[in-house]
Amino acid sequence: MSTASSASPATLTMSGGAAIARMIRAFGGGPMFGMGGFQVLPLYEAARELGLPHHLIHDERNAVFVADAYAKVSGRVGLADATVGPGATNMLTALAEALNAGSPLVCVVGDTHRDHSWKNMTQESRQVDALRPMCKELIRVESIKRIPELMRRAFAVATTGRPGPVVVDVPEDLMHDTFDFSEADFVVNPAYEAAPALRSRPDGEAVARAADLLANAKQPIVLAGGGVHLSGAAQALTDFARATNIPVAHTLTGKGAIPCVDPLSAGLFGRYDRIANGLIEQSDVVLVVGCKLGEIATKRYTVPAPGKTVIHLDIVAEEFGRTLQPEVMLWGDVKLGLQDLMAALGERAAALKARLRPLAESVPARMAKWREEVSGRLYSEEKPISVARLITEINKVLPEDGILVADGGFAAHWAGLLFDTKRAGRGFVPDRGFASIGYGLPGAIGAALAAPGRPVFSLTGDSGFCMVLGDLETAARLNLDFTVIVVNNAASGYVKALQHLVYGAGKHISADLNEVNFAKVAQAFNCTGIRVEEPGELEGALRQAMATKGPVVIDVIVTRDPAKMLPGVDSRAAVIKKGDRIA
Repeated sequence: MSTASSASPATLTMSGGAAIARMIRAFGGGPMFGMGGFQVLPLYEAARELGLPHHLIHDERNAVFVADAYAKVSGRVGLADATVGPGATNMLTALAEALNAGSPLVCVVGDTHRDHSWKNMTQESRQVDALRPMCKELIRVESIKRIPELMRRAFAVATTGRPGPVVVDVPEDLMHDTFDFSEADFVVNPAYEAAPALRSRPDGEAVARAADLLANAKQPIVLAGGGVHLSGAAQALTDFARATNIPVAHTLTGKGAIPCVDPLSAGLFGRYDRIANGLIEQSDVVLVVGCKLGEIATKRYTVPAPGKTVIHLDIVAEEFGRTLQPEVMLWGDVKLGLQDLMAALGERAAALKARLRPLAESVPARMAKWREEVSGRLYSEEKPISVARLITEINKVLPEDGILVADGGFAAHWAGLLFDTKRAGRGFVPDRGFASIGYGLPGAIGAALAAPGRPVFSLTGDSGFCMVLGDLETAARLNLDFTVIVVNNAASGYVKALQHLVYGAGKHISADLNEVNFAKVAQAFNCTGIRVEEPGELEGALRQAMATKGPVVIDVIVTRDPAKMLPGVDSRAAVIKKGDRIA
């Protein structure tokens, strides 16, 4: 890849693409996914020579989805690449997911030769203009000698503050040209290998005010979002909750902020909930932790109701006041902020814990009552299979260290409501940054690469799976161990269910699919395929999949009734029959 100059042993002559690859290696970069083209060939050749793990994938959107899931599970920087034009623009949807979810990514894209730009070069577009709003920062390389500097910046921006995707746009001529670099050019700060690279503490006076409010609260509650996981603060939050007896509710991305099986876990809040919305309604002080309080989490901005005292802890100051006006703003890292709150409470924490014992004891009692009320759905023997029964069996089979990836649409909502993490940490990986369907398969690939040895299940709908199933070939080629569970209702289920709710029975259009046997599709890709039509077969199929080497697809035939396709009342719907509720 590089040769030492005879004039100076410290000089390394290499292409721009080789310099990029060398910088990725310097940061300990993990697997990289992309689909090559002339503009990025030097990067690929350097990856080959350096032994960097690089894998062909069938769609650049999927490449970024893989990188996103890898980053969410590992905390390390996810890597993807694309060539000019359609390769670059195919990344847009997945970049938006990573940007909104706070996933640290570095994506290298090739661009046109600068001497010929704007002369209708093949595949030329204003890709920089298209990509810029979909990433945390877009870095355009205009000088080959600056590649190491700008790659250092890419990793630094990706891993600091709220993490996010950084796109490095490299013109063809700079990717192919050579330059005499020095060894010193490739020295990096290892702090930027993973997020959060840097941590900052909230203002001490604000922490003291927040501690006073919590110490005097009659019925406080914590609302935990995905920022808990970005900070690696799940154990810190769990310790805080147990030390104070303050219940914790979570968003879809915040699941696992404390174990779902913990007695203090109030479960999901917002559009769909078990008991959390009721607890929030009765609360007087709300501690929002690493949560943006978006539409779904707030049930279209109605939860919490006005009049609550709100303390908001977040690394992004711009989130303060966007949805609720906080009494106290704690601007800083979630993990450090929770530790500081605990320290500020001091001896008052024990008194608070004793005073809140009745509240704490009410949480598991309410949860048990909820489970009893919905047990008919959780353990349903109906055919086609109830999705609630499917999630119940996943809860039974997936071990404590297991990971459940959830595709967009109702897969994420069903799993967000009913799946139970058994320990603190990121055991649930939904694509709720942008909620695009098609995440299930590439998300499983990324999770399996990030956590080898941990069981990985992925829940996806048949419509979302059809978008990406070509990358079953990728999964088989890499011989990855994971299971994709296809919720097969022969429909774009969420759309069909919403049409049913809003317009009435039978009033749906462009929502039905042909019946597909995805077990046979999996077998055609040299993967294991299992088809399940009976609820009693679910547990055995899931256990068989976990014991099978290589990718497994379980095709589960679920209800075709649009009245039963959603896990509860969608807050946007005007009318819903009371009997259709599970939450």
